[in-house]
Amino acid sequence: GNIYWTDHGFNLIEVARLNGSFRYVIISQGLDQPRSIAVHPEKGYLFWTEWGQTPCIGKAHLDGSEKVVLVSLGIAWPNGISIDYEENKLYWCDARTDKIERIDLESGGNREIVLSGSNVDTFSVAVFGAYIYWSDR
Repeated sequence: GNIYWTDHGFNLIEVARLNGSFRYVIISQGLDQPRSIAVHPEKGYLFWTEWGQTPCIGKAHLDGSEKVVLVSLGIAWPNGISIDYEENKLYWCDARTDKIERIDLESGGNREIVLSGSNVDTFSVAVFGAYIYWSDR
């Protein structure tokens, strides 16, 4: 098994074995304040949220290749990100827009607002079955 993480100080996404060996950078170009990541091992995808000058939701293969931006409009401070493996949906929460949204994880299409409201400062999100869990700062 592998573990993936973001390094905010150096704007990197890295991977290593669970015991810490074989550590290497998989994405180092074009990142500006990456926040959270989610991994879909079966499909071989890595997703991340990014703040910075151009907030977005990104997608790449687990080795960092074929990097694409799935969402770049109507997004400000995307924090947590989560995969619904049964429905093939990607969820994220945005602390600036006070929303939890989702898209098709393959195409990035069919964007939907799942939760929206004032006084909701979402920090992380998780999906399991028919339930959505989130933390509020």
